[in-house]
Amino acid sequence: MARSDSDNAVAAPPMARADYLPAPLTRYPRLTAIGAGLLAATGFPPLALWPIALLAVGIFAATIHAAPTARSAFVRGWLFGVAHFTLANNWIATAFTYQAEMPQFLGWLAVPLLSLYLAVYPALAALAAWWIIRRAGHANTSFLPFVAALSGTWIVTEWLRSWVFTGYAWDPLGLILLGGFERPGLAAVLPVIGTYALSGLVLLLGGGLWALVAERRWVAGVVTAALIVAGMFLPAGAMREGTLPFTLVQPDLRQPELDDPTRFEDQFQRITRLTLPMISADDRAGARSRRLVMWPESGVPDYLRDGYPQRYYDRATAAGDPAFARRRIGRVIGSESLLLTGSVDLEIEDGRAVGARNVVTALDGEGAIRASYAKAHLVPYGEYLALRWLLEPLGASRLVAGSIDFWPGPGPQTLDLGEYGQAGIQICYEIVFSGQVTDPDTRPDYIFNPSNDGWFGSWGPPQHLAQARMRAIEEGLPVLRSTTTGISAVIDARGVVRDHIGMHRAARMDGIVPPAHAPTLFSRLGNVLPLAWAILLIGLSILASRRWHR
Repeated sequence: MARSDSDNAVAAPPMARADYLPAPLTRYPRLTAIGAGLLAATGFPPLALWPIALLAVGIFAATIHAAPTARSAFVRGWLFGVAHFTLANNWIATAFTYQAEMPQFLGWLAVPLLSLYLAVYPALAALAAWWIIRRAGHANTSFLPFVAALSGTWIVTEWLRSWVFTGYAWDPLGLILLGGFERPGLAAVLPVIGTYALSGLVLLLGGGLWALVAERRWVAGVVTAALIVAGMFLPAGAMREGTLPFTLVQPDLRQPELDDPTRFEDQFQRITRLTLPMISADDRAGARSRRLVMWPESGVPDYLRDGYPQRYYDRATAAGDPAFARRRIGRVIGSESLLLTGSVDLEIEDGRAVGARNVVTALDGEGAIRASYAKAHLVPYGEYLALRWLLEPLGASRLVAGSIDFWPGPGPQTLDLGEYGQAGIQICYEIVFSGQVTDPDTRPDYIFNPSNDGWFGSWGPPQHLAQARMRAIEEGLPVLRSTTTGISAVIDARGVVRDHIGMHRAARMDGIVPPAHAPTLFSRLGNVLPLAWAILLIGLSILASRRWHR
């Protein structure tokens, strides 16, 4: 007979470590880890059940603390991660319903398969914390030093997840602490700790609350819970106003029609109607007033640059002529306006397209291209087919239409738009990468984040918006999001959503671009800051563990 697993009831951990879990949870620790992972994911939008998520994180910490071996700590952390990422990333499966090259059921396989990999990071955090505490202290070490160690190791592994194998930074655990549209919640501390350290704070709060409950310290538990609730509902502070007028458009271009050439002209007319200057009866000069106009990713079906073979303009554009396309866009926005719009540029060699760039083009009222930015952080299997030489013969393809891959740009840039300000650009999911959204040499006045979220069901868009809010708080910069189908929003530097357009609505927003705050500590130090917090937490956990048993 095979040897019994170290996680079953026969191999029960010592009492000093097990008493932070009720008996049923101790009896089935792997199921406990899975359940905690699922519940922790409910703290993310659109559910935003942050009290339940904090409770689940505390149970997760106690489950790892009670692990009798390093192997069981790793396995429990991995099972937590598999469940957690499968629920949080369920929106990925929706993308497979909008393409015909691969069967839709692959989407429901892709989510758990991706989670098998992503779960390695919580597993490594669990293993590292388990090992650190037992090397530094004692097998029966107290729970709170362990929670501090787990908070520190989680910060490090979440940072690793953001860049290893090109990175997948979606849904950091700290997102749980972001408040409603009118207030930042405990995410208000982002300027001084950064996103990944905010995730460590989630573990500290969840683990600390769980410890108080397990130890039946009810008064301290109630006080701590009250302070957390107060922090989540703390007012955002005074609102400031800027000076640059804007018009931000959400045309509600649904995914099935987006790449249909027969609909290109209709799409352009739709976005035109939402963009034309509003002229009151007693202000006929309104058409000439200065404003920044923002269209989403995929906002222009036309190729706007000259020099491509004519067949590309005929096949894939509404106008058929780039000069004409630019001029008519200029007439739409008005002579004193500047447009920032998502579009596509081609890379041509020997008369054929060998690559493409997902770009934001700045176009003035005369139809002249003033500047452009090429997306640097591309989506694997969305904008390029990784391992194409191997996977394409097997029938795999990108989820985005087209047979050529997108090429990455050089990285964060600030576009000098003169009277329209210094614009930082982050296209679509680039905005989720903490510490990688602005040019460190030239701080922008605002970040423009055009996106096409029509792929991502009902869970993806609110999570995307929430992460854009975290970048606003962290960097002290307003973020303006124009999306094809929602959620579009104007976010000020406090992380407050000043205005938004909900999903599947065609509408526009007019207003004034919120002002930037002074550079934050995070904007100066980047991810050195959360890593420093991780070192501090791990160091304190080691000291506390040793003193506890002295």
